[in-house]
This record gives sequence, structure tokens and C-alpha cells, in this order.
Amino acid sequence: MANAAKDVLEAVGPRLRELRRRRGLTLAELTERTGINESTLSRLEGGTRKPTLELLLPLAEVYAVPLDALVGAPRTGDPRIHLRPVTRHGMTYVPLSRPGGVQAHKLLIPPAPPGTEPDLKTHEGFEWVYVLDGRLRLLLGDQSLVLKAGEAAEFDTHVPHWLGAEGDRTVELLVLFGLQGERAHLKTRTP
Repeated sequence: MANAAKDVLEAVGPRLRELRRRRGLTLAELTERTGINESTLSRLEGGTRKPTLELLLPLAEVYAVPLDALVGAPRTGDPRIHLRPVTRHGMTYVPLSRPGGVQAHKLLIPPAPPGTEPDLKTHEGFEWVYVLDGRLRLLLGDQSLVLKAGEAAEFDTHVPHWLGAEGDRTVELLVLFGLQGERAHLKTRTP
């Protein structure tokens, strides 16, 4: 095997481990989402199991990243990000950044079916949302807020929260998420 190919394959395991840790997932949770058993995932991350397309495809879907981001395909010099939308829980995520650091997504949330109850969640990190179109209903702890196009909110994701469309239109958001608590600050200059 050529040295370049060997180096690429050896880097896959650590890259997968780092992605899983940044997403705050355990091997057991990843097994539940992908159907790949924990032992295989552990060996894959440790470099003792060779990555195959059958293993990498479900991981790329769970992490919402292109397949080449998992294998560290060499950059071509093309700065464009090739958008590959992923749909989870009825919402469409469009990744706008590569894995690592603060993650940027465009998020499309359709109106919930009648009678659907919000399910507030908590997790590691800090989130910033900016409404591009429509109206966003944000439940944050005991607060219920409605944000319209052009409005933004930022919050610690340890606080129970839920995002949904307000009304009968899909809401479009720009979402920045930092697993380590990175914050987006908007400051304006005063004349």
C-alpha cells in the first residue's frame, strides 16, 4: 500500500473518535443510531479495524458530514462546501461548515402535526440561532419566545430547549453550535 493511502487510513480512526466526542455520543449511543456494534466501532476508532464503505456511510449520516470528511480526502483548493442535506426528526440540516470547531448549519423546520407536544432536550454546548425566514418558536427553560426573520437568540444548551415552526409555514434558520461552549457575540459600534 502506498504511504499516502496508508497515512489516510491511519487517520480515519482518530478522526472518527474526535467527531463522536464532539457530538457528545457514547459508543453505545452510536451503535443505536448506526446499527454497527460497539466492538466494531471501538476497533475502527482505535485503528485495528479497516474502514469500509459499509461502516463509513452510516457514520457520515449520523454526523451529518460528507464521506470525504471522515477519510480526510485531500483538499483540491476549491473553497466551496458541497452541501449535503440530512433529514432527522422531520427537520432538514444543511451543513455549512466542515467538522471541527463551531459548526454552522442551515436548518429547515416544517410545522408540527396537530397535537404534537414539544420535547425539550439538553446537551453539551452553546447554540446561536438566526431566523432567515418564517417564525421560530423557541422554548427555553420556562420561557416561550417567538422570533421572526432577522431576529437571533443564543443560549446554553444545558438549559432544556426546543425549536419549532410557529404557524403553518416552515421556518428557516442559521444555526451555529459550539460543543465546547463557544459563543457568537454580535456587537454594534455606537457613532
